[in-house]
Amino acid sequence: MLVKEILSTASRPVFSFEFFPPKKDEEWELLFKTIAALSPLDPSYVSVTYGAGGSTRSRTHDLVTRIQSETGLTVVSHLTCICSDMEETGSILQHYMEHGINNVLALRGDKPAGTATLAEAIKDFPHAIDLVRFIKTNYPAIGVGVAGFPEGHPETPNRLQEIEYLKEKVDAGADYIVTQLFFDNRDFFDFAERCAIAGINVPIIPGIMPITTRKGMIRMSELALGARIPAPLLKKALSASTDSEVAAIGIEWATSQVQELIDHKIKGVHFYTLNMADATLKIFRNLHQ
Repeated sequence: MLVKEILSTASRPVFSFEFFPPKKDEEWELLFKTIAALSPLDPSYVSVTYGAGGSTRSRTHDLVTRIQSETGLTVVSHLTCICSDMEETGSILQHYMEHGINNVLALRGDKPAGTATLAEAIKDFPHAIDLVRFIKTNYPAIGVGVAGFPEGHPETPNRLQEIEYLKEKVDAGADYIVTQLFFDNRDFFDFAERCAIAGINVPIIPGIMPITTRKGMIRMSELALGARIPAPLLKKALSASTDSEVAAIGIEWATSQVQELIDHKIKGVHFYTLNMADATLKIFRNLHQ
């Protein structure tokens, strides 16, 4: 089923989970234990990330097809512009369609390690909009999602121009938007309102990932696309004496985020799981208390 159909027909907010392909063979079964643990939550779909420069691409294809065949879950595979040409991308999409996979998330992707500039890694698709156009022109049966950035894309400081670029991707055929993770819902609501002003009327799905360790929190802040950590959350996390306390704080904060989003009638919530089930399971338990 296409994600756009899921979103348009759902009578309540839908939930989705994101996984990444393990780099080590022995981690695959651990991932499928996570998927099995989360499956009772009845996700409307799951997504699988895509490594830059081919670092995990073959594993992504293997994982996507295995999830589809073994679980019956609707799967969204990430596709990136980086290091991709039309012939290779066409082959991937054809392979997916033959295996009943008809949803992708079209992304520009990050610069591969060891590459001096982003331009060196670009082949046929300079920007995500070029990938969206290619898919919609040549494989119209494929559903396409794109990324949104509630706090602004770090490479586009002009927020008005950023929304214009996003509108172009929607006009090119993108069916929905999934956002980068954020910790302040005001950023999401402002982003959604600016999209509406620009005439973007496709569903916008907020991305949520709770803080679970102090190291992880610091790592989020270091990433180029890392989310801003609000002072109240930062203060609580830094005052915690153990990672267990940090996780409890992060899960409580994320629960409040999700509940507020649901109260505002959002179409769905996308959880960045980091291939672990515990935090997401606890958030769902909190929501249903």
